[in-house]
Amino acid sequence: MAKLSVRDLDLCGKRVFLRVDFNVPIEAGRVTDASRIDASLPTIRYLIERRARVIVASHLGRPKGQRDSRYSLRPVADVLTERLGPIVTFALDCVGPEVEALASSLAEGHVLLLENLRFHPGEEKNDPEFARSLARLADLYVNDAFGTAHRAHASTVGITSFVPVAAAGLLMERELDYLGRALTHPEHPFVVLLGGAKVSDKIPVLTNLLNHADAILIGGAMAYTFLVARGGDVGASRVETDYVSTARDLLVRAEARQVPLVLPVDHVVVDSTDPTAPPRVVSGDAFPPSAIGMDIGPTTIELFGQRIRQARTVIWNGPVGVFERPPFDQGTVALAHEVASVEGVTIVGGGDSVAAIHRAGVADRITHLSTGGGATLEFLAGVDLPGVAALTEKT
Repeated sequence: MAKLSVRDLDLCGKRVFLRVDFNVPIEAGRVTDASRIDASLPTIRYLIERRARVIVASHLGRPKGQRDSRYSLRPVADVLTERLGPIVTFALDCVGPEVEALASSLAEGHVLLLENLRFHPGEEKNDPEFARSLARLADLYVNDAFGTAHRAHASTVGITSFVPVAAAGLLMERELDYLGRALTHPEHPFVVLLGGAKVSDKIPVLTNLLNHADAILIGGAMAYTFLVARGGDVGASRVETDYVSTARDLLVRAEARQVPLVLPVDHVVVDSTDPTAPPRVVSGDAFPPSAIGMDIGPTTIELFGQRIRQARTVIWNGPVGVFERPPFDQGTVALAHEVASVEGVTIVGGGDSVAAIHRAGVADRITHLSTGGGATLEFLAGVDLPGVAALTEKT
């Protein structure tokens, strides 16, 4: 990796400002999904074992630059204490004299969790003075928050101007390693599976991956826009009419590059938005006028599965059906099993795709589950992420 890693730092006795992504769901004062916390525990434990004084910082939700108890990180402190023991202290703010005093007196191998960074407007504005205030807490900076690396905020970019070194944490390092190698030195065949609702979200990714992939499989609601671009009729399914011409251009570009851009050949549909409407399967892209596409059909599952089974590298982002409404999760779950069976590198990103992997019970068979949402998409689109660009180059 071209960026400095936490592995390269002399950590003993040093105050380390560790930016993590603990933007986790909280209900009734309790964290309901701690997977993002657990994802950064290897870095936190690495620092603890090397006698660093660990100052952990994160955002949570969108409190709009104001203190709001609904977005307090105190429940996260409870989880960290459960995971790490009584070495964890919670600060009531993230800047100011009291926090500076806590950071200065922090014992080696102990952890100080700061209150929500976004309680201050300077965080999202990347305000230099706020960034300087954060930097006063630490001797070194480590960024383990890949999920926020596409945001130029004070704790991801601004702070790096006021610390001697800025290094990647173990999670950040892993994300950059797997995603970077998939784009630069993938094992072939390299198959990309894209789903989700909007073509508009995936245009930069599709454009860039056409230069790297051997095949691109498209499911989800975005497939209907491509089917219309190809001249098909998708009934009452969701179509981004403003992006039909863009989809048509991508189909032409894929054909010119001889990269198969594979669309569904059958669909699970309903005739109404009524939740009790019975599903049925239709073939082709000539839908009945009232039909609404909800999932890929069994023939498409097999078609996509054949491509995936031949692959040595797979990247998957986005469900291929209305995943949150069973039985319209069947296509997504079936492809989760196909991806898990690949004998090669498999990378899954995006909340619903990762959820499908867990629902299918195959998370332990995926090479890398990316913690980034927008950051993963921008990386795959070839965009330089501000939070990565700000890290110190390895010499």
